[in-house]
Amino acid sequence: MSSGSLEIPEVEPCPFCDYLSGARPFTILTRNSLTATLVTREQRGIGHLLVVPISHRPTLLHVSKDEGAAIMASVVTAAKAITEAYKVEGVAVWQNNGTPAHQTIPHVHFHVAGTLPEGGTEWNEVDEASVAETDTIAERLRPFIT
Repeated sequence: MSSGSLEIPEVEPCPFCDYLSGARPFTILTRNSLTATLVTREQRGIGHLLVVPISHRPTLLHVSKDEGAAIMASVVTAAKAITEAYKVEGVAVWQNNGTPAHQTIPHVHFHVAGTLPEGGTEWNEVDEASVAETDTIAERLRPFIT
């Protein structure tokens, strides 16, 4: 699949759409009419979250102005919650568009993660957390969601 000159990964069905619809179990920390914040099962940092639009949008180039504003507001909320809940010294935010940029799921998503004690985030393989483990992360973060 491509969008203009971007090469987009082909994944059917969309995992994020499945998570949002409840077709597949996943921890949803917050949700409003435009965005959701998910606790990823691939914890690459401390309190690693994903902010996604509710509507399926393959890349950042497909996001409306209103969705973009809502996504950024949710990214800021997520960063603040991670900082407060975990007292991390840094927060990493990243987002990939197109297969050459290492996008693996064709639904735009922003990663928000507290940095590890040694700095940065984990780019290598990580163990997949269970939904029970990600639910525990969500419970730690919820008091700081404003």
